[in-house]
Amino acid sequence: MYRDIVSVAKSVYRLSMALPSVRLVFLLGYISGHMSKIIADSIGFDGSNLRVRMSNDLLAGVALYAVTTANYLDLRRRGFDVSALRYEDLVARPLDMCRVVLGFCHLPASLAELAVRALDVDSQRNSVLAKSVLRRFKEPQLTPQTKTKLNELLHKYNMSLSGEPNIIDGTLSCS
Repeated sequence: MYRDIVSVAKSVYRLSMALPSVRLVFLLGYISGHMSKIIADSIGFDGSNLRVRMSNDLLAGVALYAVTTANYLDLRRRGFDVSALRYEDLVARPLDMCRVVLGFCHLPASLAELAVRALDVDSQRNSVLAKSVLRRFKEPQLTPQTKTKLNELLHKYNMSLSGEPNIIDGTLSCS
């Protein structure tokens, strides 16, 4: 599942405010791209793709988006049968999109209404990642300077620039 790039970045930022270890990644990543690589390597990721100085509060989320999306697209290019689901489509048409996902997974469409009801439940309730906790953190603003930095990183990964339509190859659709 993927969503609007800036929304991802803001969400990752709020997550970093609730998890001290992730916040540390943001702070140390601000020092240098080498620090970002070391941190990513230490938690099991290939840090070479994340060697980016996290010079603003949205850059880490965009870097995470760019790397995971690039990996997904690489899997598709190599012939793996994987598809994507766009969060905005799921929110706009939950019943229809749940039917599409269930069909893709070869599961009965009769489960779609149950799936839609499950979407209304905060799966992280009673944790530090509950929606009620994360909503308390103010989102960073997307300034023109920040947007320029984000677009530079996205361009490096051949991704759509922020503000442009963001539909990646292999996205499931109900239309």
